[in-house]
Amino acid sequence: MTVNILFLTIMVKKREISIEEAIHQEVVEKMYENNKVQRMSMYDYI
Repeated sequence: MTVNILFLTIMVKKREISIEEAIHQEVVEKMYENNKVQRMSMYDYI
């Protein structure tokens, strides 16, 4: 009887983001939140 064992090691390195990327991500999140609020207010009219 033969036992074959495969070991995988996955290393995840946290990527450091630049200031421009952080600002862009914040703008995108704000736009998403504003869009979500507008959609919810549209449902109030229906």
